Amino acid sequence: MRIVYSRSSTATQSLLRQRHILTEAGLLVRTGGVAEGFHPAEGVLLFEDPATTSKIPALERPAFANVAVAAHPGDVLTVSELFRLCRDLVDIHAVRDWCQARGVVLRVLSGPLSNFHDLAANDATTALLINVITAVGQFQRDLQNELTSEGVAAAEAEGRYRGRPPALDGDRREDVRAAFHEGTSIAALARAHGVSRAAVRTALADLLPGQSVLPRSSE
Repeated sequence: MRIVYSRSSTATQSLLRQRHILTEAGLLVRTGGVAEGFHPAEGVLLFEDPATTSKIPALERPAFANVAVAAHPGDVLTVSELFRLCRDLVDIHAVRDWCQARGVVLRVLSGPLSNFHDLAANDATTALLINVITAVGQFQRDLQNELTSEGVAAAEAEGRYRGRPPALDGDRREDVRAAFHEGTSIAALARAHGVSRAAVRTALADLLPGQSVLPRSSE
């Protein structure tokens, strides 16, 4: 059995982008004439956690509890992107242990870990590469958040931090930044989140060449 898991951070964030990736992999089938209409391909079980923050460990999310009930040895658990399932090393190792205990194969469709046949494989090479790639990604997110916070604090101290709240903040902003790291274009991110490209560029300000860390003023 092939099992697919998806997650979005907020009620307004769409699962559409993940569904497109899963459709390209043959795991979902597009339903013609229906907005965002998709259904699982034959032999596929789909479980979705909408409006679920990544701060909740994967094994504690409602839909993942249903995955646990459905999974059997030899099944394949697939996610479109790793950050939809796990955010840090602790979480990914917990999921790996869960998969190993049940004989379930773990696969990711995009990003630097997409070439692995089984991310839950119990061998030293797989574990090492997962540790390195996940740790680097986590370090980059922490560093970017730190730099952004320092820039905002400095701007507030000088009276330069003004304007309307950003269209992408909190978990939505983190999802956009993680997806950008995975290679998703600004245009695709804007469509997936229902915002302008300018809003996406603001969320990615410190990641884009020649851009400032500070948000632009509305004036």
